[in-house]
Amino acid sequence: MHSETEHTTISSPDRKSGSADRAARLAVTVFPVLVLVAGAWGLAAPGTFAGWGTNVPYLLGVVMFCMGLTMTLDDFRGVARRPWAVGLGLVAHYVIMPGLGWAIAHALGLSPQLAAGVILVGCAPSGTASNVVTFLARGDVALSVSVATVSTVLAPLITPPLTLLLAGEYLPVDAGSMMTDILKTVLLPVVAGLVVRLVLGRYVDRVLGVLPWLSALTIAVIVAVVVAGSAETIKSAAALVLLAVVLHNGLGLALGYGAGKLARLGAPASRAMAFEVGMQNSGLAASLATAHFSPLAALPAAVFSVWHNVSGALVAAWMSYRAKNEAAGQG
Repeated sequence: MHSETEHTTISSPDRKSGSADRAARLAVTVFPVLVLVAGAWGLAAPGTFAGWGTNVPYLLGVVMFCMGLTMTLDDFRGVARRPWAVGLGLVAHYVIMPGLGWAIAHALGLSPQLAAGVILVGCAPSGTASNVVTFLARGDVALSVSVATVSTVLAPLITPPLTLLLAGEYLPVDAGSMMTDILKTVLLPVVAGLVVRLVLGRYVDRVLGVLPWLSALTIAVIVAVVVAGSAETIKSAAALVLLAVVLHNGLGLALGYGAGKLARLGAPASRAMAFEVGMQNSGLAASLATAHFSPLAALPAAVFSVWHNVSGALVAAWMSYRAKNEAAGQG
């Protein structure tokens, strides 16, 4: 399954072909560059995207539909095979990242709009390149896919009340309306994509390679729209937002890995936990922030969209290097 930039042909590092490996690395490398260029465009020419804010939920729906097209029933069977590990990943994700978002907002004294945006990123399901980065890190891809699947399916029930609980002190939060939006822009498109895959799988398989790039382009447009909407205030807030995002993502990766180690899941599963906790569906966070708060509140999600792909690729390379050395030492 799951992400804005990859699909479920990933199974395990040992069975992955060299060409697919290169394709995965290319997607993870190009995606943040693409998003960075889009953000720069939105900042330099905000008028280009004037009035586009209302289209963000529909753009996210396209991304989620593509995600659904990459899913199979095996993604859900994997949950039944390892309920303990998947449950731990789900709890870790929805406890660590929302809690970190709230703590960082308080520690940095963020404005109400930015604080709500950071917290909303933390309350989003896991996303973007979590599965493919787990593969690159020689982690447990099956566990990564299962946790990502469940966190996305449960997002309508978990994200709104968590946001209300943690961000309600900063801005009014209409949890009911937010739940409806997540159902319309996330769950329904994902289910529709899954149904299309089940019915027309033979045809969908032919275009699977295109879907990550379509999703990446769509996410880039979302980022451009978000940045354009708050272009006037970005210069004064950019450094603080970047600090908040780096702390949020970095601590999430570390604590996710630590949760796996503490539960004695093993090294590959712990690597998967790191990315499933520390990497967020920033496209959803940006869409919700734009619709329910303001373009400025969506800025942390836009920055997160770039940064967590960069950090994820770097951490994955380091983890892969360590895993190879450990395997060589044992051999």
